[in-house]
Amino acid sequence: MNGDLSGQILQIAIIAIPIIIAITFHEAAHGYVARLFGDETATRLGRVTFNPLKHIDLFGTIILPAFLLLTHAGFLFGYAKPVPVNFNALRNPKRDMIWVAAAGPATNIVLALVSVALLALALHAGVSPKSWSVAALFGSVQINLVLAILNLLPLPPLDGGRVVTGLLPRPLAMRYARLERYGMLIILAALFLLPYIGEKLGMNLDIFDYLVVRPAAWAMHGLFALIGLV
Repeated sequence: MNGDLSGQILQIAIIAIPIIIAITFHEAAHGYVARLFGDETATRLGRVTFNPLKHIDLFGTIILPAFLLLTHAGFLFGYAKPVPVNFNALRNPKRDMIWVAAAGPATNIVLALVSVALLALALHAGVSPKSWSVAALFGSVQINLVLAILNLLPLPPLDGGRVVTGLLPRPLAMRYARLERYGMLIILAALFLLPYIGEKLGMNLDIFDYLVVRPAAWAMHGLFALIGLV
């Protein structure tokens, strides 16, 4: 019993550390790029920082991922407190919002690449593949790729939706931005409701698996292949 509990705690720790780093850097990147383009909102609120306590959402960052992990849901999902950005304060709001939005996923891709490099160094240095550090680095690659791909989906309030809004002509952009009020409901339906309905109908309606999990797995396999780990 104690062994099972300690194993679960270690498993949560191995996942929690990469998740906290991934979301902290993701949100800080939004605030930093917003500041570069003229918006000081996040800076004034102390959100342009790598202190995870400034970005962690109790439910979205800790409780929800831990629940999904402990219940063996088959996927992990979570979120942090969004960094506040006043797009009207940007020097060129329509153009600059693209860079502010893209900064988060771009940071996660960089973190995934750094994690792959550190993983290769650790394994070639003789660190045991079963060690917690190797497991954490492996989890970091997976988590950062999933977070990057998820946020690049073209649906407001995800970063990809804001990139699309910035690229569209203004009349279309204003209409598209209105989707943001329904965005989280659509995401939750894709994560939980559609798979449940599909299971009852004997169909695979797991859109999250097709749009996020599988592309992340392909990207991870490609990165590992490049450095000779597969």
